[in-house]
Amino acid sequence: MESRPFGVGAPEVPVLGIGTWMMEQDPRSEAVAAIRRAVELGMTHLDTAEMYGSGRVEELVGEAIRGIRGKIFLVSKVLPSNASFQGTVQACERSLRRLGTDALDGYLLHWPSSHPLEETIRGFEKLKTDGKIRSYGVSNFDVEGMEKAVAIAGPGRIACNQVLYHLEERTVEHAVLPWCEERGIAVVAYSPLCAQRFPESPVLREIAAARHATPRQLALSFLLRRPTVFAIPKTSSLAHLEENARAASIRLLDDEVRAIGAAFPRGPWRGLATA
Repeated sequence: MESRPFGVGAPEVPVLGIGTWMMEQDPRSEAVAAIRRAVELGMTHLDTAEMYGSGRVEELVGEAIRGIRGKIFLVSKVLPSNASFQGTVQACERSLRRLGTDALDGYLLHWPSSHPLEETIRGFEKLKTDGKIRSYGVSNFDVEGMEKAVAIAGPGRIACNQVLYHLEERTVEHAVLPWCEERGIAVVAYSPLCAQRFPESPVLREIAAARHATPRQLALSFLLRRPTVFAIPKTSSLAHLEENARAASIRLLDDEVRAIGAAFPRGPWRGLATA
């Protein structure tokens, strides 16, 4: 599977991974099997958060990665309410215990916090110095927030910005995505298949039939055409995992990109969603 640098000077990470939001609602055996199958398929970017299931998802992930931790680019997130300096450090340590690992490959601020960003980043830097995280970033940040984060942390320190990005929610293309691209900051698309309701589209069906692909695969490849974008669709379905994995090999032609873009216009700037 294609890989890209996860930030400036960072290791390369597969363009497709697996998200775990609401995975505590799935049968545990199916969720564990899905995570392990994703790794077998090369979708080794595994994203979770302390918020998901109030820690239960991290525990589930810990079970799933037992014995295969070294194959995985493991990311978790700190809740904004915990994102003081000491709170960030302690939240990470709790996540590490639940996940059964000594270090995270990435640790993100889940969305902007009322705690000073300087304190959160100071916590990130301590965790990095102590070897408990290998990189850090943010989620749901607009350009103003990204500018502030980079000004505090310094160039090359903010690895990524994880944002809501799918065919029916292309707001990040206005400013956030170009800003990150210019600076080599990874953009991680969560809910890249529109979460609960995948959109019906004659255009997607037509192109999919011509390319011997599926509409879901085209939806993912449309996002991944951008050079710094990664996607982390959540699923506990092995069939959907296989389908998602094949999307990484699809290269859309320019006229196909234009047709899909016209069918799903990005619309006006409305600010970023938070989840």
